Amino acid sequence: MLKNLDESTDLEVWRYAKIHGFAIVTKDSDFNDLAIYRGIPPKIIWIKLGNCKVDAIALLLRDNYESIVEFLEDEISAILEI
Repeated sequence: MLKNLDESTDLEVWRYAKIHGFAIVTKDSDFNDLAIYRGIPPKIIWIKLGNCKVDAIALLLRDNYESIVEFLEDEISAILEI
């Protein structure tokens, strides 16, 4: 079982997402590196915004909904940068 996300290592989060079929949405480039070295799953949605509020991230995700769905359905792509 995964402890609190803020107390988990990137690799623990990675493994949990892989086991449970989740994608990882992150602003952390470390997950990009894991995707390159370990492949998929899980898929990585890499938020490329600077310091911002949660509302800005939510809007970005909503505005990119179609691209995100297409990315998640693509069996080859590992990382989506938005």
